Amino acid sequence: QVQLVESGGGLVQAGDSLRLSCAASGGTFSSANMGWFRQAPGKEREFVAAINWSSDSTDYADSVKGRFTISRDNTKNTVYLQMNSLKPEDTAVYYCAGTRDKSWAYVYRGQGTQVTVSS
Repeated sequence: QVQLVESGGGLVQAGDSLRLSCAASGGTFSSANMGWFRQAPGKEREFVAAINWSSDSTDYADSVKGRFTISRDNTKNTVYLQMNSLKPEDTAVYYCAGTRDKSWAYVYRGQGTQVTVSS
């Protein structure tokens, strides 16, 4: 069973940076496409960023383009989300999600980490 554990969330001020990490265990991380999603109180969960298994393809939500960067280290079974120039509207629980066998169907999800950005 694949487990995903996020870390790195916290309370920051607008304009600050945070780096989230998602450590994977129990599966074949190197063939998993990975993504980050977030959910703010009272809102639907939304896509934030994704990276393919070999790191040669990434995708971002328009709201985070130019500010967030997704990356991965297959030697450490970890995916990262570097978040710069944070805004209060970035406040949410951030989840990482993973797929199997280079597909784009997310079948694994972590428990989430809270990011709060104060103005």
